[in-house]
Amino acid sequence: MVCAALLWASCGTAGKALINAGMSPLVLVQTRATFAPLILVAVLLAWRPRLLRIGVRDVPRFLLLGGVFTALMQLSYFLAISRIQVASAILIEYLAPVIVAGYSMLFWRERVTAGKIAALVLSVGGCWLVVGGYSLELLSQNRVGILWAFVSALAFAATTLYSEKMMHSHHTVTSLAYGLLFAALTLNLVHPPLSILSETCTPRQWAILSYVVVFGTLAPFGLYLAGVNYIRSTRTIITATLEPIAASLMAFLVLGEALSALQLAGGAAVIAAVVILQLQIEHDELSPHAIRKRGGSVPAK
Repeated sequence: MVCAALLWASCGTAGKALINAGMSPLVLVQTRATFAPLILVAVLLAWRPRLLRIGVRDVPRFLLLGGVFTALMQLSYFLAISRIQVASAILIEYLAPVIVAGYSMLFWRERVTAGKIAALVLSVGGCWLVVGGYSLELLSQNRVGILWAFVSALAFAATTLYSEKMMHSHHTVTSLAYGLLFAALTLNLVHPPLSILSETCTPRQWAILSYVVVFGTLAPFGLYLAGVNYIRSTRTIITATLEPIAASLMAFLVLGEALSALQLAGGAAVIAAVVILQLQIEHDELSPHAIRKRGGSVPAK
């Protein structure tokens, strides 16, 4: 899960570079969403084709997961950062852990513990400090961009929660493959297919785009769902708040951007949240991995 956060952080930076160079956010999202599942399906066909077998009744469910939630999550984030600061988009997107924790605890019988509440507060508060939420004038920024950032938060939460539900009966890789495939279907319906081929890209831009496809999409999504599979949505998405911390650290190391005392304090808060979660190692009988081991049965209340 930590690796997923690091890769997503680098993806945001790479994606912003492509957008600044003139690439349309829709073309960027369509390309990453198209080629990532094609690579995964090719690997599975050669390695474990049985993981691609699903029932007819599963198709509408995966269509909702990928074609609606995952596609919207990917598209809305890049539409947001094309109109507002990346820091602002990240700040709003990482309201998603609050949504996920609230839903899981209210409707999915997830244990409410002091440690989880403390970790949630520390992670969201830490993100606010790291991205400089205290100095961001959100109301003065592009309102459409702000709206897309809120849509991204909702879609991120929905993707996380519905992925957990789908993994009650399907392998993590199966959920990943069909989630990304149906996301690709949606994005190729709303925009001319393979639009990237009509773009004039430099070799450097192709290299960045390849990185976004493999290490900014396929790898982090896979690692993220693996986290949901074993430790459920709340703990996984709180751990994902390491993403803005990693992005700030990369900016410091690569671009020489200074880190303020408040940013360092925010980073420490998020790291503390992750440590708290790791200290609270628990066997959750409602995790997708545990449910599948029982044959798909959910314990009665």
